[in-house]
Amino acid sequence: MKVPKEDSHDAKAQKKEKDLEPKKKEEITMKRVEEKEEEKAQRASEEFPSDSDSDDEGLSEDEGTVIESGSQSELSEDEDIVSTSGDDESSDHKGHGEENLENQIESDDSLPNDDDFSQEDEEGQSESNESRQAVEESDSSEDEVAPRNTIGDVPLEWYRDEEHIGYDLAGKKIKKKERQDKLDSFLASVDDSRNWRRIYDDYNDEEVELTKDESKLINRLLKGKAPHADFDPYAPYVDWFAWDGAKHPLSNAPEPKRRFIPSKWESKKVVEYVRAIRKGLIKFDKPKEEARLYHLWDDSSSTERHGLAFIPAPKPKLPGHEESYNPSLEYIPTQEEINSYQLMFEEDRPTFIPKRFTSLRSVPAYEKAVNESFDRCLDLYLCPRARKKRINIDPESLKPKLPSRKDLKPYPITCYLEYKGHKGPVMSISTESTGQWIASGSSDGTVRIWEVETGRCFRVWELGDTVQHVAWNPSPELPILAVSAGQDVFLLNTGLGDEEEQKKIKEILHVETSTAPDGSGNNSSIVSWAQDDKHEGIRLTHFKTVSSIEWHRKGDYFSTVMPSGESRAVLIHQLSKKLTQRIPFKLHGLPVSAAFHPTRSMFFISTKKNVRVYDLLKQKPIKKLETGVREVSSIAIHPGGDHVIVGSREGKLCWFDMDLSSQPYRVLKCHPKDITNVAFHRSYPLFASCSDDCTAYVFHGMVYSDLNQNPLIVPLEILRGHASSNGRGVMDCKFHPRQPWLFTAGADSVIKLYCH
Repeated sequence: MKVPKEDSHDAKAQKKEKDLEPKKKEEITMKRVEEKEEEKAQRASEEFPSDSDSDDEGLSEDEGTVIESGSQSELSEDEDIVSTSGDDESSDHKGHGEENLENQIESDDSLPNDDDFSQEDEEGQSESNESRQAVEESDSSEDEVAPRNTIGDVPLEWYRDEEHIGYDLAGKKIKKKERQDKLDSFLASVDDSRNWRRIYDDYNDEEVELTKDESKLINRLLKGKAPHADFDPYAPYVDWFAWDGAKHPLSNAPEPKRRFIPSKWESKKVVEYVRAIRKGLIKFDKPKEEARLYHLWDDSSSTERHGLAFIPAPKPKLPGHEESYNPSLEYIPTQEEINSYQLMFEEDRPTFIPKRFTSLRSVPAYEKAVNESFDRCLDLYLCPRARKKRINIDPESLKPKLPSRKDLKPYPITCYLEYKGHKGPVMSISTESTGQWIASGSSDGTVRIWEVETGRCFRVWELGDTVQHVAWNPSPELPILAVSAGQDVFLLNTGLGDEEEQKKIKEILHVETSTAPDGSGNNSSIVSWAQDDKHEGIRLTHFKTVSSIEWHRKGDYFSTVMPSGESRAVLIHQLSKKLTQRIPFKLHGLPVSAAFHPTRSMFFISTKKNVRVYDLLKQKPIKKLETGVREVSSIAIHPGGDHVIVGSREGKLCWFDMDLSSQPYRVLKCHPKDITNVAFHRSYPLFASCSDDCTAYVFHGMVYSDLNQNPLIVPLEILRGHASSNGRGVMDCKFHPRQPWLFTAGADSVIKLYCH
């Protein structure tokens, strides 16, 4: 049956209208959905995120009205369009309320409150709506952003002071972003509730904002938890050992024999390797041989040796127009300028004077070529090859911080009395144990006793020979004076004390039979003990000149030193038994002086180079003190017995801590000339030294009972007043036994008393 043409034409038009209706409806639906989304975004930016649920409901109702106007198939197509284009958006809308609740439960005290999260969710909704079209247009599933910085693996410190942070592919500089002032950034951070999430990325020069998941992960790490919430830190223990029917967890069987027999398989394998090495089948990598010769000043070959302290070789100055064989007229100096060069210093004078030549062939050989090449070699050889950091330190800060001298008083400062009466240089002085009397010996052959407080001369002995040394007995019950004059040692009765003391002294100073010295070497014949009626005492005749005398602390023993006495140079005498004996030790060098330990049975002997300490009871050496000076002149022992001071002929004063080391604890270079004597005070923390430069130095020397604390040595005062005589100055110095006073004996035949 044929259909009329008009009917067929109407059918085609109706079919086209039916085909166009779904497309029009789809366009209308999309427009309405977009309008609803824009209105929803505006409301979301104005309202709190708690109203987002109501917005979702309104949106669903509106969608329902739009969908009802069309067919069921049109409804499914619209839903597919909306869902595919806005999956992220719908998931965000559905989970806002739940995420806020989770943030309230799991948030830490250090993190912001829920209001901050709600505000962030609102901003996140608006940002997701704005970026919706970009997501639809993008075909890539990767969200990674290429780094803005393209400098590669280069330290950012190189660009710290530059305006750019690298270069792009076109070679143009990438400018740094302008950083806010610290005050402005602080005010902005106070007003911005999301500032705690922002971190500045130095490498890309931008601020990075942490997401909620990243902040939760950081929060868990700060609490000491695992980063992921699904991690179980207390997983059940899996027992790997089979315990069924086992009495012991491990085998209790003896070791098999095969463990003690060499493996045949290993020996065969070793033989195979040896044969392969011999045949050349196995080759070892030979170590690379470094070039023994290299260019010292070649920058290209020395790049590996470059460092922060590298200084390149100085390059010679390149020739200019004045070095040309035919320079311009302005470079050629006049005769007046050449004459003015002669008046300049050689450093400022130009080394080359330009000249003009008609051709290069007429240029002669350079007369200073050898000199300049030699100077160039010197520059390369002597120039500094490393950059050394110079530390700017105030010299005053390097000085030790010493206490003030006002805090260390009392100590002798000024001259209070002068004791005059000797006609020659006063060689030695000694104070009595009570401090009331002082004895002095002079080169005029006299020994005098002075009253300390008044300066009155109490008694005088004429010995006829130069007095080298005087020493008062330390016992207050025996006011006996020992004097060395030439080869004789006199034990004199000073006449002090009451009748009972005088009677006891006369009994001690009485010798029944005298002995004469001989060369046999026996102890009894080394020194002769004889009664000296002229001086009312005892005379001990030695075979060599006696230079010094030292008493033992108890007053019964005393020692004498004869520098040229060889093996019998140091002798110890006993006053009560009138006996003399040699020390049972071998002397190493010429002895200078000797001293007894103030509390123990130890004996100090100083030679020209060192000081040796001996134990008299065990008869063996204990310690050797290395002075390090040219020649020792005198020694003194601290009242505690653990410290020694040594004076030298070169003006150095050495302080030794015997418990610390055999080397000097402190060396003081105080005198320009020889030190003649050193002395410690018995009760005050003072010690002194005198020299031929007519001065005496007073020091504060505090020794602490704590072994971890070093002695405190502070120079206090320089005492002057003596005059020089025949190149000699102050010959001896001694402290008062009870007061902080110092006695000095000078070559000008005067004794001075310095008080505080």
